[in-house]
Amino acid sequence: MNNYNKLLNNLEQLKLEKIREYYPSYIENASKMKDISLTDMLYELTQKELQYRDERASQIQITVSAFPFKKEITDFDFDYQPSINKQEILELNTLGFLDRHENVLFLGPSGVGKTHLAVSLGITAAKKRYSVYFISCHDLITQLNKAHHENKLEQRIKHFCRYELLIIDEIGYLPVDKQGANLFFQLIAKRYEKRSTIITTNMTFNKWGEVFSDNTLANAILDRLLHHSTIVNITGNSYRIKDKLESLETSSS
Repeated sequence: MNNYNKLLNNLEQLKLEKIREYYPSYIENASKMKDISLTDMLYELTQKELQYRDERASQIQITVSAFPFKKEITDFDFDYQPSINKQEILELNTLGFLDRHENVLFLGPSGVGKTHLAVSLGITAAKKRYSVYFISCHDLITQLNKAHHENKLEQRIKHFCRYELLIIDEIGYLPVDKQGANLFFQLIAKRYEKRSTIITTNMTFNKWGEVFSDNTLANAILDRLLHHSTIVNITGNSYRIKDKLESLETSSS
C-alpha cells in the first residue's frame, strides 16, 4: 500500500470525513497551482472539515429540538400579515433576546402564523448551537403532572430548564387545572431571568385566569413572562383560509 492510500486510511481512522472526501480532488487541483503553500493547503482542508462538523452539529440540534415542521423566517409571508412588524421579527432573528434571557410571546387567533414564527426563531437558534426544545402546552403539563405523581417533578423541571430556549406552543387551546397551573408556574419561575421562553397563545392576557383556572397563578405566570419580553400581536387572517381561497381561485380559473 502506497503512502497516498495510507493517508486516506489515517484520515478515515481519525474520523476526518470531509478532508478524506475532499482530499483527492483538492490535491489534483492544487498540483496545477504554483503559488499555494503547504500551510494554505492544510488550512483550506481543515476549514472544510470544520464547516462540515458545524453543519452536522446544527442539523443534529435541529432534530433533537422536536420542531413540528421546518420553516424559517424566509418562508414567512409578511405581506399577508401586515399587522406584523417585519423589522421587529428580523431583529428577534439575530437572537439578541437569548443572550439577554428575554422572552417572546406571539398572540393571535388560530392560523395566523404564530407557530411558524416561533419555530423559525427556534431553528435559527438551533443552527447557532443553542439548546432548543419545542413542546405544546398540553404535552408539557402532561409531563409535569406525570413527574409530580412519580415524585420526579424537580428532576423534570431541571430538564426543561437546561434548554437555553424553550418554545411552548398553544397556550389557551385547552384549559389547565389548578395543579397543572401550579406546576407550570414553577417551571416559568425557575427559568425567569435565566433562560428564554417563546410562547404562542390564542388568548388575550386578561383571559389567562380562565386558561389556568386561577387568576392569582395566571398573574404570577404573566408577571414573569412579560417582565423582559417582546410581544407580537397578530391580527390578520388565517393562512389556512388563504391557502383555501387560492385553491378555489385556481380551480375556478
